[in-house]
Amino acid sequence: MVPFAGYSMPVQYPQGLIAEHRHTRSQAGLFDVSHMGQLTLSGPQASLALESLIPMDVLGLGLGRQRYGLLLNDEGGVLDDLMFTRCADHLLLVVNGACKAADLAHLQARIGQRCRITPLETHALLALQGPAAATALERVVPGVAALVFMSGGHFGWAGHALFITRSGYTGEDGFEISVPQAGADALARALLAQPEVLPIGLGARNSLRLEAGLCLYGNELDAQTTPAQAQLLWAVQKVRRTGGARAGGFPGAERVLHEIGHGCDRLRVGLLALERVPVREHTALQDAAGQPIGQVSSGLLGPSVDRAIAMGCVDRRYADVGTQVVAMVRGKPVPMQVCALPFVPHRYHRG
Repeated sequence: MVPFAGYSMPVQYPQGLIAEHRHTRSQAGLFDVSHMGQLTLSGPQASLALESLIPMDVLGLGLGRQRYGLLLNDEGGVLDDLMFTRCADHLLLVVNGACKAADLAHLQARIGQRCRITPLETHALLALQGPAAATALERVVPGVAALVFMSGGHFGWAGHALFITRSGYTGEDGFEISVPQAGADALARALLAQPEVLPIGLGARNSLRLEAGLCLYGNELDAQTTPAQAQLLWAVQKVRRTGGARAGGFPGAERVLHEIGHGCDRLRVGLLALERVPVREHTALQDAAGQPIGQVSSGLLGPSVDRAIAMGCVDRRYADVGTQVVAMVRGKPVPMQVCALPFVPHRYHRG
């Protein structure tokens, strides 16, 4: 157990990180992600209010649909990344655990007069991930298998009201389950009783998301990193871009829209080590002449690919796939090659 975002959380269970990782890729893994922040925005202005803080299309999001979002500061840097889902009378937001207090204060200060912001402090969050997740969860919560990727709905279990989305952060098919705290332990035990399901800790959670090429706030994303630098412009819908019906109008819009049209100075990239040497976060990256060009943001030996993999931010001149760079690991140069992301193909269920 280790301290994480104000909680005590398991790095791994007795089967170990690699076994947990591979089990999630082949069967189903259960993650307790209750440290994440859950909150609702309600009222007639809730969608427009949220659009004033993120460069995503909130008004156009259909009932029961979910989207990835970026909470930006006035310089276009990322304060947090989040998921938001449209329910019948509110928007449900899930934010990162280490950022939730600051996010809530930011939301209250910026849009608290335009909508009602309600933290769901009495709810836990469970994530069931892997190719057998739908089979296992359907036995416990009938009807959930009808969901498709980035959709959600209301379900009941043992007298508890659940809100379940078909989403997650492993690159696999899976679900995130918002459950009242009073029912969380029993629901987790019911899921772990399914033959496909094992508990998974923080270590495998990190290795799974890295193989999937997904950003981690505090590593790939921070208040100095813009959406373009993080290569997340796919998340900015056309309606919020230059020429769109609701272009701009969010913090840092001038910079963000300029970078969409003209590019930026540095970019997040995938990296493969050409030697079997793990290259960890904060490792300096150099060009062939030894000049600094960037830094690794996340790195490890990928259990599924059996290669040393990493993500990092580099000068845009070195961001093309196939470019060779050098990582300095404890004073030793380790050759790396820029590669396409993800390292492991996504297997989301899109119907």
